[in-house]
Amino acid sequence: MHFKLIIALIEDSKTPTVVDAARNAGATGSTVLTQARGEGLQKSKTFFGLSLEVQRDMVLFLVEEHLSRCILETIAEVGEFDDKPGTGIAFQIDVEDAVGVSHQIRQLTPVVEEEL
Repeated sequence: MHFKLIIALIEDSKTPTVVDAARNAGATGSTVLTQARGEGLQKSKTFFGLSLEVQRDMVLFLVEEHLSRCILETIAEVGEFDDKPGTGIAFQIDVEDAVGVSHQIRQLTPVVEEEL
């Protein structure tokens, strides 16, 4: 079984909604890293030297490769990434190898067999 790592940078207020939607789309779990900062095309606004930026979370999803595109599209839709600038981004990268995922493999095998 092959995996992809989906990395999503999300406004912290949307994290629970995005994680739930990803789970419903086939993700078997996630890791949330809080208080990330990012900067897009435009610099963050400041007020008397204080930054006025929204906190972000980095959410990591290790997902089976046949389910990854659906999960990625679900994250983008629920997070409204294409609707509003600065709401977040998500991308996926190939995972060469992974350990500690045997329980996920057992759970995902029937699901992936249906996809094929």
